[in-house]
Amino acid sequence: MKQFLSGTLLLLLLFGLSGCAQNKEGEEETAVVNTFEQTPPELVAGSETVPLKTYREMSDGTWEADGHTYQYKLVVTGRLSNAAKDTTYIILSNLEEITFEQAWKASGLSSNSEDYFSVEDAVFVAIQ
Repeated sequence: MKQFLSGTLLLLLLFGLSGCAQNKEGEEETAVVNTFEQTPPELVAGSETVPLKTYREMSDGTWEADGHTYQYKLVVTGRLSNAAKDTTYIILSNLEEITFEQAWKASGLSSNSEDYFSVEDAVFVAIQ
């Protein structure tokens, strides 16, 4: 009977510990909370928000796209000159703030490559 109880306690202990995945520093592993899939080209015309690439919301509050981690998800809205309606860019970023002017230039509309973001700083993930 003692052997049965000690075996049961050992199993309970193992199951209890297995539920808490930890990394080397003893902190809980970051898990994916939500995934936003890239919109297939054939569906773009009828979509209000167009995900340009697949990205993920993580359990620790960060965002991930293409193997890079970002601290912020920014929604930047403004109107391009001569445009009939506003444009909204959804950007994952390690920069706390990005203006609409910075965003439209970095979106590919500027001919100056210095206006573009490095992949470590920011990435465009959707447009509205």
